[in-house]
Amino acid sequence: MASRREPPRRIVSGRGDVDTLQAAAEVLGGRSKKGFFARLLPFLGPAFIACVAYIDPGNFATNIQGGAKFGYMLLWVIVASNLMAMLVQSLSAKLGIATGQNLAEHCRNQFPRPIVIGMWALMELVAMATDLAEFLGAALGFNLLFHIPLLAAALLTAATTFLVLGLERRGFRPLEAVITALVGVIAVSYVIETVLDRPNLAQVAYSSVVPRFAGAESVLLATGILGATVMPHVIFLHSALTQNRIPTKNVAELKRLFRFELLDVTIAMGLAGLVNGAMLIMAASTFFAQGLTNVGTIEEAYRTLTPLLGSAASTVFAFSLLASGISSSTVGTMAGQVIMQGFIHRKIPAWVRRAVTMAPPIVVIAMGLDPTRTLVISQVVLSFGLPFAIIPLVLFTARQNLMGELTNHRLTTLVASLVAALIVALNLYLLVQIFTGS
Repeated sequence: MASRREPPRRIVSGRGDVDTLQAAAEVLGGRSKKGFFARLLPFLGPAFIACVAYIDPGNFATNIQGGAKFGYMLLWVIVASNLMAMLVQSLSAKLGIATGQNLAEHCRNQFPRPIVIGMWALMELVAMATDLAEFLGAALGFNLLFHIPLLAAALLTAATTFLVLGLERRGFRPLEAVITALVGVIAVSYVIETVLDRPNLAQVAYSSVVPRFAGAESVLLATGILGATVMPHVIFLHSALTQNRIPTKNVAELKRLFRFELLDVTIAMGLAGLVNGAMLIMAASTFFAQGLTNVGTIEEAYRTLTPLLGSAASTVFAFSLLASGISSSTVGTMAGQVIMQGFIHRKIPAWVRRAVTMAPPIVVIAMGLDPTRTLVISQVVLSFGLPFAIIPLVLFTARQNLMGELTNHRLTTLVASLVAALIVALNLYLLVQIFTGS
């Protein structure tokens, strides 16, 4: 196997970290006598942190608008986006495992400095768009649940995010546990919503596999759904989460570790895909079915759910939005640190980055702009940043001198290249539609 730079060892500061590393070492070394799930458990975590970005408030905005305006029609976009997400996140995890470096570090080492600076600036813009969506979503959750002013809800969101980020000082396992619990809240909430809204299962099945559009607005929403599902900042983050999490002693353990990571990705991204689908299905089977195609904001969705499905539905909806906003805001801050440290080898305290990124959403709230429309546009910005994350990822994971035994199979590289090409083509089409006034 090609030589690789060993990553700096993670400072284990919590009992949960020690237990996780010991259990993982036993499994990788073939010494564990536990059942399958018990052997899998130490490896679950990184993909669940990454999957938060796939069910953040931007997804609420794009999926609600897509379902309310076009019914089940764009459900296939969610299915396709989720399959792309599984592929992309598995490549990102593999890059960190195989090389001991994350995607941003490889970009800094492999590309000319002007390109590196340009990519860093673009990814910082993407991170700002991400933070905007996540912060706004959590603030809306507090506002809808407790009826406090939106500005006060924004400040409460900031305080809550600081508390969650403080868990990093106790090691990686406590933070993974809290994020996974929040993902569980979102998932359970949408199980309840799906039961309450009783969707047309035949239409759901048909729309999940038959690609369709209905004009430029549907393309805009499809691009927003794609940007909200395959997130550029979390592509960088996932490679950092796996690069120094569990050490391996030889090639056999390295391959075994990656197989477990594939299961982590499949479970976490599969769950995220089901939640995304449930969001759109809820909007389609309630708002679109009732002729309420103008329900285009999160606030309207919350208010309209009560007369349609009862007060429990709107309360569950708000709780899921709050859990989504808090968890994804935390993950967005972590990704911003990875991007800055990887591209320009600079690191600032997490609380400083969080404080700085509070500014755009607070300005949006103070100016009285429509939060949901702002969320949708932020997801389109994310979609434009995707090629600059996916293309380098495909290039690096296809290189034998970097990846060694975990180098992409040619078919994997081909499929990943087609995914990147599809994303670029969709974005170019959207640009043409925007600048021609169509």
